[in-house]
Amino acid sequence: MSAISTSRRALVLGRGKSGEAAARVLAAQGLEVEFADDLRLVVASPGVQVKSELELGCELLRSRGVKLLAVTGSKGKSSVVKLVADALNANGHKAVACGNYGLPVCAVGDCDWAVVEVSSFQLETTSLAPDTFEAAVVLNLQEDHLDRHGGTGKYHALKLKLLDFARQTPRELDGEELVSGYFANRILMENAKNAIFLMRVAGLDDAAIARAFREFAPLPHRMNLVGEFGGVKAIDDSKATNMAALCAGIAMAGGKVRLIAGGLDKGDDPRIAIPLLTNRVKKVYIIGTRPEKLLSAWSGAVECEVSGDLATATARAMREAARGETVLLSPGAASFDQFASFGERGDAFARLVKQEGQNK
Repeated sequence: MSAISTSRRALVLGRGKSGEAAARVLAAQGLEVEFADDLRLVVASPGVQVKSELELGCELLRSRGVKLLAVTGSKGKSSVVKLVADALNANGHKAVACGNYGLPVCAVGDCDWAVVEVSSFQLETTSLAPDTFEAAVVLNLQEDHLDRHGGTGKYHALKLKLLDFARQTPRELDGEELVSGYFANRILMENAKNAIFLMRVAGLDDAAIARAFREFAPLPHRMNLVGEFGGVKAIDDSKATNMAALCAGIAMAGGKVRLIAGGLDKGDDPRIAIPLLTNRVKKVYIIGTRPEKLLSAWSGAVECEVSGDLATATARAMREAARGETVLLSPGAASFDQFASFGERGDAFARLVKQEGQNK
């Protein structure tokens, strides 16, 4: 058997924000840090410790006496993390949103609470003590990242792994009467009740929780109304990067929808959207470099047009939309085939809509 290495060298894989944050932590511990990038696979010999940035950061925060809450799931994680962190900050605490949303965990500074968004990618290489988080929730489990994980079972198992690291997990959820604003709909209500559970674990009373919902400012590119032009609403839901989120967007939009969808496929099944497409969508404008999958799945249920790029799709949808209809960008796919991020995609949509809106 190999002994644990006594080397003072550390290798950080990836030089993004989380990699840089991890490197600073390791350097502060006296290690000589090197970087490696553009790797497909890492094989570690026995005796070499392997940690995720999430694991390293959570251990560091716990050693400083910071209390942690954790959120994972397929849709709505960032909004719940922001809601809980905002609520704690509004009630005398110093809370930081971090992890897959906000700061890298290793970059969190002075605080008494850290609200951590956790992704399935992070959980692949993370192992933590069972009392790491004061509480953890799994918001919902849909199909996502099948291109990475190879199947729904493995993806769901990774998400549920988070609960092994928490002191408390929800059994029964309540508090619907406290919810208002952005979360007050049947699509997001379950997420809201999970947020209530976390806020109660952190010691907030129901009056403070109700106020947090009333004052919550939604994150960009999540069912954001760009404007109304000649009776046609335009909604940016660019953060909808999987089919479950696309379905939620259609359901939340209300009325008849002209849907702009497509992008970099993540492996989930577009057929789950067919009931909503049949009942709620007037026409689909397909964008992205691989439109064939959506066209094949949906063309028997709803009128579809292969627009190719966002500019063409937005122009066609805005010009064809009638008063009372909604032009909805809810792609159900990642943005990286044509954009640097979902944010860039949503910003482009907003500019295009406003240009077209001048002619309505």
